[in-house]
Amino acid sequence: MLTKIPKQFYYFLAAIFILNLIQSSFTQLIFDEAYYWYYSQNMAWGYFDHPPMVALLVKISNFFFNGELGVRFMSCVLSAANIIILWLMIDNPKKNDYIKHFFVLVFSMTLLNAYGFFTLPDTPLLFFTSCFLLTYKHFIKNEGVGSAILLGLFMAALMYSKYHAVLVIFFVLLSNLKLTTNKYAWLAVLIALFCYSPHFYWLYENDLVSIKYHLYERPNGAYSFEKYTLGFLVNLVAIFGLTFPFIYKSLFKTKGNDLFDRALIYLTYGVLIFFFISSFNRRVQTQWIIIVCIPLVVIAYNYMLQNKQALAWIYKLGLINTVLIIYLRMGLVYQPLLFNFYYESHGNKEWAAAIKEEVGNIPVVFENSYRNAPMYSFYTGATPTFSLNNFMYRKNQYSINDSEEKVRGKDVAYVSKYLNDPTFTYTRENGGLYKGKFISNFQSFRKLDCSIDDTPVSLNSEEQIELKVYNPYKEDIDLKKLKFAVSYMDDYKKPQETLQITPKPTKVNTAYLKQQDTTHFIFQLPKTKKEKIGYFRVVISENDLLYGLNGKAIHIN
Repeated sequence: MLTKIPKQFYYFLAAIFILNLIQSSFTQLIFDEAYYWYYSQNMAWGYFDHPPMVALLVKISNFFFNGELGVRFMSCVLSAANIIILWLMIDNPKKNDYIKHFFVLVFSMTLLNAYGFFTLPDTPLLFFTSCFLLTYKHFIKNEGVGSAILLGLFMAALMYSKYHAVLVIFFVLLSNLKLTTNKYAWLAVLIALFCYSPHFYWLYENDLVSIKYHLYERPNGAYSFEKYTLGFLVNLVAIFGLTFPFIYKSLFKTKGNDLFDRALIYLTYGVLIFFFISSFNRRVQTQWIIIVCIPLVVIAYNYMLQNKQALAWIYKLGLINTVLIIYLRMGLVYQPLLFNFYYESHGNKEWAAAIKEEVGNIPVVFENSYRNAPMYSFYTGATPTFSLNNFMYRKNQYSINDSEEKVRGKDVAYVSKYLNDPTFTYTRENGGLYKGKFISNFQSFRKLDCSIDDTPVSLNSEEQIELKVYNPYKEDIDLKKLKFAVSYMDDYKKPQETLQITPKPTKVNTAYLKQQDTTHFIFQLPKTKKEKIGYFRVVISENDLLYGLNGKAIHIN
């Protein structure tokens, strides 16, 4: 199959692969990449935000290279392989006459281009979506045990990449409901579930932390048409650039004449409709809809081969897209090309080196920044680092791993935007300010867990509420070192007011939170004059740090 691909195809492919390798080597990491590099330092079957595939890609890359390429090498490999798989999905015999048009189409898609070198969960998601669709194409032509096993493996790989993969599997199934009675399809499902079982077990062991975060705890806000729905519609244009009218026209004109074309159409419309509906509830990030690029490459290219006008226009507009994209990619490396715009890939080595020069070899604790902590560690080699998350932020991988244990009791540099009396500062070129101070014998207990029975709670109620505080640490914690408070939040869980409370232990003479044990308290909600309070949570401050994220948000009647 690969031997039938013309040499010209491989010349274009090699050029893109080499370009991505060069880009990967000279572009500083963006913050999410640093975070996933941090994942890879401790391989597991799951992580707070995502399944483990992205960490595996970084780990493999690091076997071959150091530095930025040691994070991105496998992304370059997967993106090149993805282009081959997309080509194999196209059956039109005329395709070999228009190879350069195919590469312009693929290269001109903005995010598909970016994920050719960035290492993010969408990178393997795109690759395994293509693998899944190509395997499905062969499966519906020749059902059998072999194709079922392969289909199951790719479904598992999809789900190991990103939870959004469920949309790919669901909409392909929806396009062919006869699969529900197909024994080979069920075999594929069983294989996928078996391969995915280690992640299921990880979720079980970690109290479904990832699912809870994505379904209930992601930051949100009041609906705004401009920010949410209009933003979604703008994203539909942004992912294709100037070629977008013809890309979507090809979708509208394509008929599902066979099961594979029907699967491509269902997948595209299904994802777009799903996230359009979602836009009435939350902001849809651009990369969430990137899955549609895979079926639309196949749909658009087939349409180009049948329509000379579309072929000419997509090629011309795609070339303009390509020039703009190459210029922007150069700007990722050399910031002055972007004038006053600073992207995440600019200046990270510099601020990390400046802080390292200031603090030396002691551990650094970054407050409310799972982004800065791994970036600092990556560019300085300094470990450990820790992200101390307070009640105004969100939980992340640092909330569930052992990073807190590595800094407790040590002298640390504490970097926080909330500091009023910093002993050192650093201002980035984009205006970002790092403020820090030194803390001796750093002590934090962010894993203390506050829970309240699921009983109706009324604002300003006089009733006593039972509070349970679980201490997961292997040491007793003196209550004198702790302060308790109630953080009142609006309907979107944004803190509005935090009021200190003094919970009363139900057992007399309770002076400590016993190690790996639950201590019971009672307290009364403090009075608040704030309006539109929707939730509250009980939070704890240890050793005068800002209050943490110790309890789940409790709805107020």
